[in-house]
Amino acid sequence: MTSVPSRQSYDGPVLFANGFRPFFLLGSIYAGLAILVWLPAFYGEITLTSAFAPRDWHVHEMLYGYLPAVITGFLFTAIPNWTGRLPIRGTPLMVLVAVWIAGRLGVTFSAGIGWLPALLIDASFLLLVALAAAREIVAGRNWRNLAVVVLVLLLLAGNIAFHIEAHFHGAADIAIRAGIAVVVLLIALIGGRIVPSFTRNWLVRENPGRLPVPFGRFDTLVVAFGALALVAWVVSPESRYTGIALAFAGLLHLVRLGRWAGDRTLRERLLLVLHVGYFFVPLGFLLNAAAAFALVPAGAGIHAWMVGAAGIMTLAVMSRATLGHTGQQLNASWATQAIYAAIIVAALARICAVVEPAYGEPLLHVAAFAWAIAFIGFAVAYAPLLAGHDPRLRGKAVA
Repeated sequence: MTSVPSRQSYDGPVLFANGFRPFFLLGSIYAGLAILVWLPAFYGEITLTSAFAPRDWHVHEMLYGYLPAVITGFLFTAIPNWTGRLPIRGTPLMVLVAVWIAGRLGVTFSAGIGWLPALLIDASFLLLVALAAAREIVAGRNWRNLAVVVLVLLLLAGNIAFHIEAHFHGAADIAIRAGIAVVVLLIALIGGRIVPSFTRNWLVRENPGRLPVPFGRFDTLVVAFGALALVAWVVSPESRYTGIALAFAGLLHLVRLGRWAGDRTLRERLLLVLHVGYFFVPLGFLLNAAAAFALVPAGAGIHAWMVGAAGIMTLAVMSRATLGHTGQQLNASWATQAIYAAIIVAALARICAVVEPAYGEPLLHVAAFAWAIAFIGFAVAYAPLLAGHDPRLRGKAVA
């Protein structure tokens, strides 16, 4: 994402000057702490006050708690670039953050307040995000990006279905798959634009030669077929026909990734990590295809998508966007590279914990602590940029 000059200065708290600031900071803190709460809850060492079972609370708070925060931070930073309008900041942004926090509290204490109030509080966040994003995109006549709003609404529908399914059926398996499918589609759409674009810009400047193939008809075909395979997976994950569709989609995404010249970015970690993160998209398709044929447990592909693709890509985008929109050099410090290493370890350990159940418990602990280190590490390393003094905000331009 590039910077768009603001037409007026900002005199409020720095944390609420841009959408990425509070949502990247609070979202990363929550992602790290939530996993440290879930691990003892999973082993029965502590009891949650949520109406959800421990597994469903963990999945919900990653899928419909943490990820919507990061998606919102990204969207509210990208939309001004798309539309040329002022960013959402100050009091409106504070209200959105407060609603997001209320949702986390509502879900966590839903056993006390009731499942329906928790649903209403929790779902209101994504509804407000969708309305705010749609208003800005329509006002800026940026029609082609309305598709992102549709995906946010699909995520909202999945969140509502999660609450209802968990209450009436005791578990939310279908809503979990639906939410994961939307997240994978978001990564395929947004990642499919920013990864080759950022790679091309850097290669032209630093390493001339073979360049990424820009977004075109092949990409549209890959995303469309992946969407169909995901719908089949949501409806019937164990079907052999679903397995064939997932396998073909995985191969298409591998070809797509290979067209982006990622092998030429080895010395630029901010770019390389985007390619590594996207690799877990086809890996997730292929592992879920294998699960449909009973070759691996179903959780392997799910965690490839959620810990690998979603975890790595969100940290990659958060670090790059924070550096770029706070006026820093786009270089991966040692702390940033350590964060990337930790999340990759978390992804590999979590997949292996499913594939090798004999070593499941130690691998699960490795994955959980590596995840916590990555996200809390991001919060610590980037808090000064996200919430610290920024003299540019008092001037005529805001990143």
